[in-house]
Amino acid sequence: MRAFTEHTGIVAPLEAMNVDTDQIIPKQFLKRIERTGYGDELFYDWRYLDEGKTENPDFEFNKNRYKGASILLAQDNFGCGSSREHAPWALSDYGFRCILAPSYADIFYNNCFNNGMLPLVLPSDVVKELFVETRKNEGYTLTVSLADQKIVKQDGTCIEFTIHPFLKQRLLNGWDQIGLTLQHEDMISEYEKSHGLYI
Repeated sequence: MRAFTEHTGIVAPLEAMNVDTDQIIPKQFLKRIERTGYGDELFYDWRYLDEGKTENPDFEFNKNRYKGASILLAQDNFGCGSSREHAPWALSDYGFRCILAPSYADIFYNNCFNNGMLPLVLPSDVVKELFVETRKNEGYTLTVSLADQKIVKQDGTCIEFTIHPFLKQRLLNGWDQIGLTLQHEDMISEYEKSHGLYI
């Protein structure tokens, strides 16, 4: 899994409440088990006008100023609905490394960490201010430092954030579930030997 230490990227706004996983990646695209190839289907029903994938010009996310965005600015209860892991796969495949929102659905939140993406919880008033600044300044960027637990704005001011130490260490080291297990490889091998399981 790709580690997350510090990231600078363009911010894209998605000002909708209770965005569920079916809106993030609709059910008709869940036929594959690979983690890649979902970026084009991200927010499919909002991004496109028809099955021919004509971009919807009224969907703010589609504006040229947000092309190449890697930080998603969202609203309350982002990632609610079903527990499909395809949702963070689609966001990651599109290019997002970090999400900023006031709250998330629990399973989605944890799935982000399982896939090398940083979902940060920020106060509602801070998120509201970031929406204003993102729309006011084309090409608006933020620098997110996980190590320092700070978001640095273009004017140099900082937003501090909290994160569980265990989740922080996982991302800093790029440990997925397998990576976490391998941290105890010596103990696992010793257990296998002592129980006649070692091959």
